[in-house]
Amino acid sequence: MAASYGAPGVYIEEQPSGSMPIEGVGTAVAAFVGFTERYDRDEGDPTDPDGVKPQLVTSWPQYERVYGGFVRGAMLPHAVRGFFENGGSAAYICRIPGTNGGEDGDGGRPTLMLPAAENPQTPSMRLAAVQPGAHLEVEVVAPAPPPAPAEGEGSGDGAAASNGGGEYTLRVYEGGQLREELGGLQFSGRSTRTVERTVNERSKFLRIEMQPLQGASLAERTPAAGRYTLEAPPVSTVSVTPADLAGNESDRTGYQGLAIAENVTMVAIPDLITVASREDGSLDEEVYLGAQKQLIDFCEASHNKMAILDTPPGLNATRALEWRSRLARDSAFAALYYPNVVVPNPLARPGATNGELFLTVPTAGHVAGVWARTDAARGVWKAPANEAVRGIARLETNVTNGEQDLLNPEGVNCIRSFGSYGTKIWGARTLAKTDPSWRYINVRRLFNFVEESIQRGTQWAVFEPNDFDLWQRVKRNITSFLRGLWTQGALVGATPEQAFYVLCDASNNPPSSVDEGKLIVEIGIAPVKPAEFVIFRISQWQGGGAATD
Repeated sequence: MAASYGAPGVYIEEQPSGSMPIEGVGTAVAAFVGFTERYDRDEGDPTDPDGVKPQLVTSWPQYERVYGGFVRGAMLPHAVRGFFENGGSAAYICRIPGTNGGEDGDGGRPTLMLPAAENPQTPSMRLAAVQPGAHLEVEVVAPAPPPAPAEGEGSGDGAAASNGGGEYTLRVYEGGQLREELGGLQFSGRSTRTVERTVNERSKFLRIEMQPLQGASLAERTPAAGRYTLEAPPVSTVSVTPADLAGNESDRTGYQGLAIAENVTMVAIPDLITVASREDGSLDEEVYLGAQKQLIDFCEASHNKMAILDTPPGLNATRALEWRSRLARDSAFAALYYPNVVVPNPLARPGATNGELFLTVPTAGHVAGVWARTDAARGVWKAPANEAVRGIARLETNVTNGEQDLLNPEGVNCIRSFGSYGTKIWGARTLAKTDPSWRYINVRRLFNFVEESIQRGTQWAVFEPNDFDLWQRVKRNITSFLRGLWTQGALVGATPEQAFYVLCDASNNPPSSVDEGKLIVEIGIAPVKPAEFVIFRISQWQGGGAATD
C-alpha cells in the first residue's frame, strides 16, 4: 500500500529489489566424537559444566585451551590436530564425558612417580596435580655436594649429602613458567609423613604421597635430580558404549547433539577404536561395525552430512576388502579410507624405544582436513583426492597398484605413498554401489551444498503471494546462483543451458498445487565428475615425411 502524504515536499521510499541473492553455505565444518584430556568450562561454555554439548573450535591452540592436549588412550586429539594441520579451519568437538577418572582416586589429575637417585627401579614419591587437566613440570634440585676433605682428613659427614642428606628443592612449572619453589626438604632423619606434610601444606599445585616400601629407608628413597612432566592418566572406556558415541538430540550429546550445529558437513568418530577395544587389546569387530553403520544412518537421515570412516588398524588389503563387505552399506553419505596413518607420539618419554616414538591413529581427522583444504582452494565440486596428507610419519601399510585394483571398485579409498611425490589420498568414492550417479564424494557433497544453499537462500519466499511474480523471482534467484557455479567450473556444459535448468511456472504449479499452499521448483544440474582414470592411447606414427606411392 502506498504511503499517504499530507505536506508538499520531496519524499524518498525504499523498495525491495525483488532479488534475494543466494549465498553458498559453508562446506568444510567437521565434527569429531570421542575423548579429551579434560574440559575447561571457563574457556569453553560456562553453561555446559561437563562439556557434553558440541562446541566449536577454530584452531589447535584453542582446542588445547578448552580440552587439553594429548592423553593416552584417546584418538580424538590426534584427529583434531591432523584436521588443522591439513587445512581445516572449524570443527565441533562432541566430548564423551566421565572417561578420564585416573587411578588411585586421582580423579583425572596428572600424576608422576619419581625414581630414587640410588636405584631408579625404587619409587621415591608419587606426585599428583591439585587440579585435573593441569600441565605441570617438576624439577628436583639436589643439594650441592660437600667439598672434598683435605689430605689426611677423614670423610666426616661428606657421605650424608649423597645419601639423602642436605636440603632438596622442588620447583613447579606450569606452561614453562616457574610457579612455585619448595625448599628445605630433607630425606634423612625424618619420617615419610613429615615429608608429605611439608609439601602438601606448602604447595598450591602439588600433592605428594610417600607410598610404603618395606625394607627401604627414607634416605634410600631420595628422588633423583632432574626435570619431570606430570602425565594425565589414560582414558578409561569401561563404562562407555557405542550408544554414548551416538548420544541423543534432547541432551545435545554425541553426534546426535549436532542438531544444534547445522553447518557441520563431515562427521567422524576417531575414538571408535578406543570404545571397541577389549581389555586384552583385541578388537570387538561387531561393536566397531555396528557403530559405523549407525553413523552412516545418521548422516543419511540428516541429508547434509557425510560420515568419514576408517578401517581398523592392523588390516592387510585382503582383510580391508572383507571389512568393506561386512560393513554392508550402500550409501552415498559415507566414505571409507584405508590404511591408518602413523604419527609421532607426542607422549613418548625420553629414551623411549623406536616402537614407542610413533603411534598408529585413524585417518579420519587428516582426511577431513584435506576435504576442507580442497574446498577452500578449488571448491566443493573438486574431488578431494591426489592431495598430500600432512603431519604423518608414514602409513601403517603400503598399498600396491594390484591391491587398489580390488579395493577401489568396492569404494575403499586408499592412501598411497609415492616416494618423493609424497603420501596422497588416492581415491574419491562413496560407499554407493547400486547407483553410479552418486559414486564420487564431490558429486554428493556438491548436491548437499546446492540443496542447503537454496533452502537457506529462499526462506524469504515463505508466505509470499503464490503467483507468477513469485515464480519469476524464485527462478531468477536460483538461476543466478547456479550460473555462478557454472562459471566457477562446478557444472558441465559449454553454455548455462547445458549445465542446468530451473522450471517454475504454471506447468509445475497448477491451481490445485497453489490451493494447497505449495510452490514447486524443479532444478536439474550436471555436476562435474573426476577424471579417475586418465588414459593415453599411444601408437606408432610414420610422420608426415613418410614415403608414399
